[in-house]
Amino acid sequence: MRKRFHQINHFKKNPEMVQEKVFKNLINKGSSTFFGKKYNFSEILNFSDFSKYVPLHKYEDLFPYINKLRTGKQNILWPDKIKWFAKSSGTTNDKSKYIPISYDSLYECHYKAGKDMLSLYCNNYPDTQIYNGKSLMIGGSQIYNEEYDFCDGDLSAILINNFPFWVSMHRVPDLNTALLSDWERKLNLIVKKSIKENVTNITGVPSWILVLLEKVLEETSAKNIIEVWPNLELYMHGGVHFGPYKSQFHQIIPSDSMNYIEGYNASEGFFAIQDQKDNKDLLLMLDYGIFYEFIDLKDYNKGIEKTIMLSEVLIGEIYVIVISTNSGLWRYIIGDTIRFTSKDPYRIRVVGRTKSYINAFGEELIVENAEDALSICC
Repeated sequence: MRKRFHQINHFKKNPEMVQEKVFKNLINKGSSTFFGKKYNFSEILNFSDFSKYVPLHKYEDLFPYINKLRTGKQNILWPDKIKWFAKSSGTTNDKSKYIPISYDSLYECHYKAGKDMLSLYCNNYPDTQIYNGKSLMIGGSQIYNEEYDFCDGDLSAILINNFPFWVSMHRVPDLNTALLSDWERKLNLIVKKSIKENVTNITGVPSWILVLLEKVLEETSAKNIIEVWPNLELYMHGGVHFGPYKSQFHQIIPSDSMNYIEGYNASEGFFAIQDQKDNKDLLLMLDYGIFYEFIDLKDYNKGIEKTIMLSEVLIGEIYVIVISTNSGLWRYIIGDTIRFTSKDPYRIRVVGRTKSYINAFGEELIVENAEDALSICC
């Protein structure tokens, strides 16, 4: 944990250098792929070449390549065999998105981020006791495709199914229960198994976790969760904005020793982590095999899709994120919008989605504005 903290400090002090290294590694590894040959990766020497040769992509643009992967072809977007597809929210051309997950992405991005959340937490709370108990994790389910030898499923299920042994030793529930597709049965089994354990930390999407905690109280007749798990001290959350859930968690877990840490993650990758005790801003993680570009939201909404590099962003401006990743998502517009709150180091806040935006009369209303207004009214 201490070693990793020094590495985090390294990219905080040398952000552009670290991103340049990530960029070169991605281009080098992607040059032998079908996509890399199509877009002349062998001739790309810098970001200027990259933006000139490779167009921006949305899911619909990458869908033909992903479809090839799902029919058994390999070395299309990334040289490693793609064995997992994370099922994400719907698009215009399909009921669901299927985001390819490579071995590199799984271990150098998603799992690395999980360890980093713990590393940063332990640095901020050196007297933590989370390792003296179990971690409660809720995940989705997955389906194995025998014909083409890959798994479809929720990202959480893919992560849980491939956890290193040392994670599984400290996790509850067991693997079979965690991957059940029947949600009601899964929920009941998780409750029955977890209430007997010394749970010290919880991970999961707030809406799912709240349902679980309410079920725990119902099963145990306890007044609050601390009566069931007196050593509970940490909830690691992400996936949705936590603000609307915060008061409910404080009511159901009334403890001054309870801490919350947020991660900004998606099927496409893990991007940022809350690294400070008393600041909700998220540290942009720069060494996960993801190269970042940004489009000013005002330009994007005018149809102008000119990207800038990390060094060119301005504090306070809202940007559309463009990523190139170690699972073969090249210049991919994920649809999220962020605001930079700091450049030394680079910290952000997630403010909404590109489609969740109203500007009928010049009001430029984004999700963040609406949520802030509702919070004040409530």
